Amino acid sequence: MPKTILTGIKPTGMPHLGNYIGAIAPALQKAKDSEYTCYLFIADYHSLTSLPSAKKLKQMIYEVSAAWLATGLDCNKVILYRQSDIPELFELHWVLSCLTSKGLMNRAHSYKALLQANKEIKRENVDHGINMGVYNYPILMAADILLFSADEVPVSQDQAQHLEIARDIALKFNHIFHTNIKLPEAWITSDSLPGLDGRKMSKSYHNHIPLFSSAKELEKYIKKIKTDSSTKAEAKDPSSSILFKLYKAFASKENTQKLQKQYKDGIGWGEVKEIVYQEINIHLKEKRKAYQYWMQHLEKIDCILAEGATKARKPAKIFMEKIRTAIGIQ
Repeated sequence: MPKTILTGIKPTGMPHLGNYIGAIAPALQKAKDSEYTCYLFIADYHSLTSLPSAKKLKQMIYEVSAAWLATGLDCNKVILYRQSDIPELFELHWVLSCLTSKGLMNRAHSYKALLQANKEIKRENVDHGINMGVYNYPILMAADILLFSADEVPVSQDQAQHLEIARDIALKFNHIFHTNIKLPEAWITSDSLPGLDGRKMSKSYHNHIPLFSSAKELEKYIKKIKTDSSTKAEAKDPSSSILFKLYKAFASKENTQKLQKQYKDGIGWGEVKEIVYQEINIHLKEKRKAYQYWMQHLEKIDCILAEGATKARKPAKIFMEKIRTAIGIQ
């Protein structure tokens, strides 16, 4: 039987370079392998934790969908769907919530990070601004994964805990109800790309480079990247260079080695930025055009998502029938 791979992206606007290298490109590469059945979803209900406006959310769903399609998604090989179009997900979410201990959710990194932020500014209520959607986020993610019996889930190292939580919940369910829910395995993707300031590229840090920026915008972003004060003649360390890490993610092995040698022999930062810009721009040029096409044909995206939902609901319904039987609801 083919293995099932599943991944999703929360619609928070146009994806950035880090999303592309860390999630989109690896998933699309796996999709080319006939050994895999691929489910790719738009995690629109996850985005409600920050309550975007209805108009903005609708636009962001299109942006993420167009990004998948523009970067090479083949709808004949991949099932692309909106999370919100699969009602079985939310039924499973409730069932799993009733088995999940509060202690497990207390240990979730995303929740702990928000608690810590409130503590650091000495808020009296350390739960200030934390809604139940944020708190229960890992359980809905577990439902996303377990509903489709995913064998592999691509995640970055800092997101691996979510997969461990899904496995813990599945193990508990199997133990109590004598079922055999499949335990997903983490497929750790490449290291996160650095942002303009050297931290992980993230919209929350405002240090990201939008994936489909125009050529001029992309050049401006590259020029903003922080560098040290070394002169052109001085050797430079590729391992500590934001520019080199970005270049390596897009360039061939041969070109990467060539730039690495230039770092050691001496090269000016302005020249490095131009080399990085040219490499990334060439890689994204046709994808940028494709993205613009899809954003001008939203009705085609609607049709693709509707078809994907129809395909995805078939295994979802079968899975939930098994869950209902296991818990005594028929």
